[in-house]
Amino acid sequence: MRSLLKFLGTIGVWRLVGRVHRFVYDRSGGRLGVTLRGIPHLLLSTTGRRSGEERTVPLSYLPDGENCVLIASNGGSDRSPAWLLNLSASPEARIRIGRRSCAVVASEAQGAERERLWPEVTRLNPVYTKYEKMTKREIPLVILHPAREPSPPVE
Repeated sequence: MRSLLKFLGTIGVWRLVGRVHRFVYDRSGGRLGVTLRGIPHLLLSTTGRRSGEERTVPLSYLPDGENCVLIASNGGSDRSPAWLLNLSASPEARIRIGRRSCAVVASEAQGAERERLWPEVTRLNPVYTKYEKMTKREIPLVILHPAREPSPPVE
């Protein structure tokens, strides 16, 4: 199973699946693709770290209060996903969940926070346990916090 998952990642299957998922999510106005097999999904729009262009990918997430937790597994690859590298360069992004869209700011879960979240992530989708065994890196968990509107200047 692990070698099949790794093979599918190397031939670009997940990239194609992501494009189809995003297309369906967009064309249906967020009515389709918001959950797959009971797992919630969102569309994450980041700024490309090299191109400066907007990049949008569908990702599963773990709801955590008002935050969303993303799992940077990259299908169990030893490389980080491009969206994580984009967020590292510029943590401001936009998400769309169903028909609702909002600005977010990303930070990586560390220490006790990551330890609290990882069991929730694997309960949400047990395949992350397999991905964890396939890769040499610790799979980052990224917390998306709703962006707060800046306060107007005091006069």
